[in-house]
Amino acid sequence: MGAKRRLGVGLMGLGVVGGGVAEALLNKDRLLAEEIGCQPELRKVLVRDRAKRRTVPVDTALLTADPEEILGDAEIEIVIEVIGGERPALEYIRQALLRGKHVVTANKEVVAKHGAELLKTAREKGVSILYEASVGGGIPLLLPLHRSLLANEITTIYAIINGTTNYILTRMSGEGMSFDVALKKAQELGYAEAEPANDIEGRDAAYKLAILATVAFHTIVRPVDIYCQGISRLCEVDFRYARELGYEIKLLAIAKQRAGTVEARVHPVFIPREFLLAKVDGVYNAVQIEGDLVGKLIFYGRGAGAQPTASAVISDVIETGRAICGGEQRGTQSRPPQTMTIRPISELETRYYLRMSIADRPGVLAQIAKILGDRSISIASVIQKEADDATQSAEIVIMTHPARERSVQESLSDMEGLSVVREVGNLIRVEG
Repeated sequence: MGAKRRLGVGLMGLGVVGGGVAEALLNKDRLLAEEIGCQPELRKVLVRDRAKRRTVPVDTALLTADPEEILGDAEIEIVIEVIGGERPALEYIRQALLRGKHVVTANKEVVAKHGAELLKTAREKGVSILYEASVGGGIPLLLPLHRSLLANEITTIYAIINGTTNYILTRMSGEGMSFDVALKKAQELGYAEAEPANDIEGRDAAYKLAILATVAFHTIVRPVDIYCQGISRLCEVDFRYARELGYEIKLLAIAKQRAGTVEARVHPVFIPREFLLAKVDGVYNAVQIEGDLVGKLIFYGRGAGAQPTASAVISDVIETGRAICGGEQRGTQSRPPQTMTIRPISELETRYYLRMSIADRPGVLAQIAKILGDRSISIASVIQKEADDATQSAEIVIMTHPARERSVQESLSDMEGLSVVREVGNLIRVEG
């Protein structure tokens, strides 16, 4: 098949990311033509409201509110989906693949929940679905896992992959802000949505970890397989204790594989201050991957925003376009998934930070130590600050040696039943 002169592209979504993608397609058309080998042509852009005023200089004749104008256009060979959310994006992607169109998407939720199904459809139809922009914005993560690191058995992923929560934790740690104040600052700066639950409760990070773990471990890891805990319970005092003990607090997405099993979890952790991930601040993302041959690698950069995400989307368009215009018409390539067991969080073994308010009287610590000892949980250290005479209470912090999650949770339940325990303030896992 000879080289093609034009490559039809349909864009679904013209929000923050879609606007960045449209600008790149329109303003870098000459560069893209040189890289691809034929001229990409933006034929239609799906929007909700054609009459809405926009800052992106897209010809209004290209705008449509009817997805069929993209899905049914035989001249459109690549569909770019940047609508976000699970629906209707999932059905648009599915229909595009079924009709023999290649797909490029930045949709982490759709890929995390339905990636296996969509990849199967793409293979059956001889087309591709690429989704580099779904994790880490402009940071190249998935392509290295698909290609450069294929000779490795990836064993561990530690990732800071949500810029909103990392910004909030940075402000809480560095400036002593409360969670509520730091969240408000993030919203004022546009780093957090008006409804921020997906970010602060860890769901966004869980979607991204599901994708990373699926690609890295060559198995299927779904969001429902991932233990997920957000950052809303963190208090200023937790950060003070973390600094005193030599740690930072980060929301980490962690995945590990060994002996045919996978653990996958998202939650706040104490991480030693000298670790590289502990130094990742603000809205930046970082992913540490460990392979048996390559050792540890760190990928770092801005994980969100119009330009970084558009960079990843356009990169996938270039790769897809080269195959089409070069006459290869190859489908999505991926190693068949292995069958691995997902280990429940109850089987986790790590160290723990436990903060609680107790009655200021003799023998209380002995009662707590007995509960822990009965479940083979060894205490590494105890910090007790001055007692509050007015309430006759004291605050203590216990750091444990490695212990089983199930045993820690059972001990916590027993402690909450003690009359001398006024409040269990927080329980945070310790890594490193």
